[in-house]
Amino acid sequence: MERTRGIRRTGANGAARRGWAVVTATATAMAASLTLGAAGAAGAAGAVGAPGAAGDHPIVFARYTAAAPTEDLYTISPSGGTTAKLTHTPAVSEVMPSWSPDGKRVAFVRYGSGGAIDGIWTMNTTGGDLKAVPGTKGASDPAWSPDGKRIAYAKPVGTQREIYVAGVDGAHATRLTHTAADDLHPTWSPDGRYLAFNRADAGGHSRVMKIRLSTLAQTAVTGPGSHDWTPDWSHGDRIAFSRVDSSGFAHLYLVRPDGTGLHRITAARANDKNPSWSPDGHSLVFTRGGVDDADPEHLYLVRADGTAPTELTKTDSHDLEADWRP
Repeated sequence: MERTRGIRRTGANGAARRGWAVVTATATAMAASLTLGAAGAAGAAGAVGAPGAAGDHPIVFARYTAAAPTEDLYTISPSGGTTAKLTHTPAVSEVMPSWSPDGKRVAFVRYGSGGAIDGIWTMNTTGGDLKAVPGTKGASDPAWSPDGKRIAYAKPVGTQREIYVAGVDGAHATRLTHTAADDLHPTWSPDGRYLAFNRADAGGHSRVMKIRLSTLAQTAVTGPGSHDWTPDWSHGDRIAFSRVDSSGFAHLYLVRPDGTGLHRITAARANDKNPSWSPDGHSLVFTRGGVDDADPEHLYLVRADGTAPTELTKTDSHDLEADWRP
């Protein structure tokens, strides 16, 4: 896993991409008046033959380049074409975007040049109407609930991260997990009754867990000794995640919420991470990167059966943490 700028982020080569402070002490790693400008014009030139284009539901993602080392948020059509830049903040980075279920707002994490996480914010789809979510300083991995009323996130408690849920306005923040491990990257079940997340222990292993919100009962979805990261729960009741397997690379896997039906859907000699389901559950978008931290990282699409992997972004950039609009 890589250590990236004080926010828990998933990698696959064990290297530190850039020298920012690590939020926790475990071997895992994921994780003032600035104005968000309006988005650039969103072109739609040149379809790429992508699988499961899912209509006109755009994909939001974070991007940085060697020339522009702070991250901004962009959108792109699943059919390809020109990206639209949503944020324009050269002194701070915006990362980890999450669409609201009605597609009208995006939650994201903002952090500054010193690596300090400012917290979770939301904005409209053109980068305006910026609102902070109170009580989320230091938090990461926002995930909007299916009913649009709550946001789940990971937040530091001592040297670890735990899963919380709060209202979109920050009200009624509730801590859900209490462990000595790091709990990261929550994702909602379609009915809003459960969260899946990855739990990383001090030994460097991480597995996918599931928690029932009404009772806080927790169940392991994947086995111990795994290296499983960034789960995403589909409307078709499958969980996609990234696993560093015996090949030494990170590949995408699918599993049912009860832990059955585990299988791999990508097998390239590259690192595949941060899967996000299309609204129809037929395809996924994900980041594919090389074996070196300097290698570009591009967005790809793939059908849920693992066929037709298609490169979506092709610039000399690092394109990360994509989320497909519901």
